[in-house]
Amino acid sequence: MLTFIGILSIIVSFALIIVVLVQNPKGGGISSSFGAPGQLGGVKRANDFVEKATWTLAGTLGALALLAVILVDRPKRPSQNEERTERTKDQGQGQGENQGSGQPK
Repeated sequence: MLTFIGILSIIVSFALIIVVLVQNPKGGGISSSFGAPGQLGGVKRANDFVEKATWTLAGTLGALALLAVILVDRPKRPSQNEERTERTKDQGQGQGENQGSGQPK
C-alpha cells in the first residue's frame, strides 16, 4: 500500500509541475497562447481550469503525504513508566542475588 502511495505521489508531483509551468506568472497563462481577443469567456475558463487543477493537485499531494506518514509502521517503544518499572525489577533481582551469595551455608 505504501508503494502505491509513493508511486501515486510521484505521478501527482509531475502533473503539478506541468500545470505550474503552463501558468504564466503575469496572468496570461494558457489563455494568451490559445485564446483569441474575441473569446473572453474561453480565456476565463482556461485560467480557472489551470488554477483549480493547481490547487487540486497540491491538496492531493498533501493528503498523500499525510496518508503515507500515517501508514508507516513504527516500532513500538515502551513508555517511560514501563522502562522505570523494568529497571526497578532488574535492580531488585540483582540485589537479592548479591545478598544471597554472600551468606555462608
